[in-house]
Amino acid sequence: MESLREITAFKYTPEIVEQLHQNSIKKVYKAGTVILRENAYANAIPIVTKGLLKVIRKEEEDREILLYYIKKGETCVLPFWGSLYNVASKVKVEVEEEAEIFFLPIQKAKLFIREYPQWMDYVLLLFVNRYEDLLNVIDSAFKKTDERLLSFLKNKAEITQSRSINITHQQLAKELLTARVVVSRLLKQLEEKGLLQLSRNKITLTDQADFFSY
Repeated sequence: MESLREITAFKYTPEIVEQLHQNSIKKVYKAGTVILRENAYANAIPIVTKGLLKVIRKEEEDREILLYYIKKGETCVLPFWGSLYNVASKVKVEVEEEAEIFFLPIQKAKLFIREYPQWMDYVLLLFVNRYEDLLNVIDSAFKKTDERLLSFLKNKAEITQSRSINITHQQLAKELLTARVVVSRLLKQLEEKGLLQLSRNKITLTDQADFFSY
């Protein structure tokens, strides 16, 4: 229950923490595990207490677009809350970093909405955050690849709270829907500008990247 208490949104609502602890099922997942697939129906709401999830939309030719991340203290509001109204998921939810998740059954989540105003505030705020994330995805579509690359790395560093990002050039190319050779070339250019340092399967952003804009 201690990990639930650490969630900032529940800091002053011990009754919600207690109810989550009593009614939820805790599970731990390794990186790469898919916890929700496209066109599936969720039967519980996930509360992430450790690790990182990513929400992905599959496009034509099996290409995948990263929509946003779900980090510690958050829930995946869009696909899972759709289950409250029997709407199938339009996205895939995958574990990015080993995660600890408390699953609150859908029926209990409905009761929480009626009984705890703080729970509804928590959910609505996350809806706003996800809406902003989706707007950023749209904005990114109109940027050049080098801008999207640096923006992706900055976002990942902010979410993980680490300037060192463990990722391969091939994984980056998949995230940005481009070729690996393009990513490798652009990363080299960014390194020459002093914005990052490259090492095997790892990219480290420098302080200069914070102040750089195109």
